[in-house]
Amino acid sequence: MKNPLHPKKLLLSKWTAVHPINKEKHFMVVKVIEPEEEGLPVEQVVLEAVMTKRQKTIHWRLLTSGLDWKRGWVT
Repeated sequence: MKNPLHPKKLLLSKWTAVHPINKEKHFMVVKVIEPEEEGLPVEQVVLEAVMTKRQKTIHWRLLTSGLDWKRGWVT
């Protein structure tokens, strides 16, 4: 990945699933889940499928590998 990804900058970012499930390919980060204990790093985000509005919670670092997710909406 060219630009480093910071969890605090993820809100409303757009992602494309490399291996779509249920024809859900394009997603947007709709929530960055803050840890219960103050001072701990952000670990999870909520992705929402653009077409179905179905949501899934994942560890934000899964977005950085490039194996499952690509930044932006790619066709």
